[in-house]
Amino acid sequence: MSTFEIDRPPDVVFSYATDPSRFAEWQHDVVQVRGEGDRPVEVGARFTTTRRIGRAQRTMTQEVTEIDPPRHWTVRGVDGPVRPNVTITIDPLEDGARSRVTIALDFEGHGIGKLIVPLAVRRLARKGVSPAMSMGPV
Repeated sequence: MSTFEIDRPPDVVFSYATDPSRFAEWQHDVVQVRGEGDRPVEVGARFTTTRRIGRAQRTMTQEVTEIDPPRHWTVRGVDGPVRPNVTITIDPLEDGARSRVTIALDFEGHGIGKLIVPLAVRRLARKGVSPAMSMGPV
């Protein structure tokens, strides 16, 4: 779990952090993200993320399972041997002028993934989210 604070209101942080097209701006291992179809980011929406893991690139599909703007967003992996499950929670600070972001990340192993999740994946994942999440000129 990662927790950090950002000098932006929760609605701005939520829009940024849950927009798959912006993941590469704050997750150093993201190479590409594609949405499936023209659906907005809502429960049931899916997107495919390609990540650089070591020297290889891996693609995985995730599905939005919960969304409660501007506070809570959960996605789960739906394919591959290693399936990420991510929850982003945003709490207002200073009467909504700032935000506390908590990102909970876990993995389910399927097939060979049952062996590698406990050994390597969780250790590598801790390096994947930038605690700064600068938000750029949003």
